[in-house]
Amino acid sequence: MPVYIAKQALVDGISSLPYYEYLFTVLKVAPWLGGTSGIGAEIARGLATRGAQIVLLTQHSVTDPFLVDYIDDLRTSTNNELINAEKVDLSSLHSIRVFATKWVDNAPPRRLDMLILCGNTLTPRGRKISVTQDGIESNWGINYLANFHMLSILSPALRAQPPDRDVRIIFGTCSSYMGGELSDLQPSSSKANSTHAANNSKKPKKSQSATETTTFSTSAAYATSQLALMTFASAFQKHLSAYLRPDKQPMNARVILADPGFTRTPGMRRYLTWGSISGLFLYLLMYPFWWLVLKSPEQGAQSFLMAAMDQELGRAVGGKRIKECREVRIMRKEVEDEEVQKGLWELSERTIEKAEREGAVRRALEKKEREESEKAEKSGATKISGTGSAAGGNGGVKKPDSRRTRKAA
Repeated sequence: MPVYIAKQALVDGISSLPYYEYLFTVLKVAPWLGGTSGIGAEIARGLATRGAQIVLLTQHSVTDPFLVDYIDDLRTSTNNELINAEKVDLSSLHSIRVFATKWVDNAPPRRLDMLILCGNTLTPRGRKISVTQDGIESNWGINYLANFHMLSILSPALRAQPPDRDVRIIFGTCSSYMGGELSDLQPSSSKANSTHAANNSKKPKKSQSATETTTFSTSAAYATSQLALMTFASAFQKHLSAYLRPDKQPMNARVILADPGFTRTPGMRRYLTWGSISGLFLYLLMYPFWWLVLKSPEQGAQSFLMAAMDQELGRAVGGKRIKECREVRIMRKEVEDEEVQKGLWELSERTIEKAEREGAVRRALEKKEREESEKAEKSGATKISGTGSAAGGNGGVKKPDSRRTRKAA
């Protein structure tokens, strides 16, 4: 068999071999968030065209007609049947845990060569604060905390991959991280020391926090979530590098940050229109300008595709940031600050623990109420049916005005 394959390759060319597109493409099981619209859709198309096995993580049900048609079209256009989807709602920590736990508990360990995190949200300017299902501010909860929760559970699956595989975790980032603020984050020990020092110092002036009200800024909230995501990405790379494999092989998992730049995505359109009809009308009037200034989703996806397939990044140290298909420097020092990373990690764990505990109690109460309502409905239906049968049979008692009663009289 190998002789015939070699003969065909020499006579007719390598491209004539069956399944040629899979021979020189590393099969990558690449689940990611945000793969059905915008840049995520273009990343899915680019990798699927090159023969990657893809698992799309989407908030839609796997039986949703839109998702079914989308996957069928993607399989047809890319000539790749290795495309599937699983449901994960980033606004629910419970949904993330259910998926990630199911993936980790699989025996033998499920193959995972790449994880692309490009799910994102942005509250339009001037809008009120919005929260997730767990009561967490949506920018912080979806852009950062959901990714933290996902990777915290999937970490064993990433570390369990064989040493000959090139495992990559790609974070979708944004240049707005430079406007974020994480200066108040400190580890618990450092925070206690700083609090003790502050108490021993001279008395401060009267705090103005009691009289001043903090206004919610959508841009600041988004920028802070992006800064937190990049800080966690750097900390997660250190977490992976510190792991000692049982086979004594070097760690083969690398974290890469990818910045698509300003692109014409649904998220960008929602930001530019302020989420209003009048803003959408102005956006349509100025669309020729936006078409010239903003990149297309396909152009924005090139940095992600480079982060996914560049050979040099597979051999280099993790933690690099890619923008415009080249490595760029991280401008904020907090991203590499170990004290900030530790404080952010501890804060995230406490937040998730509290939110999941409250969510478990809420789901238990909802389940109890649902069972009680179903029980009440069943008992009511039984009572009605029993009453109907007694009325139909008259309970065996003769009516006083019946014909038999009158005849006897």
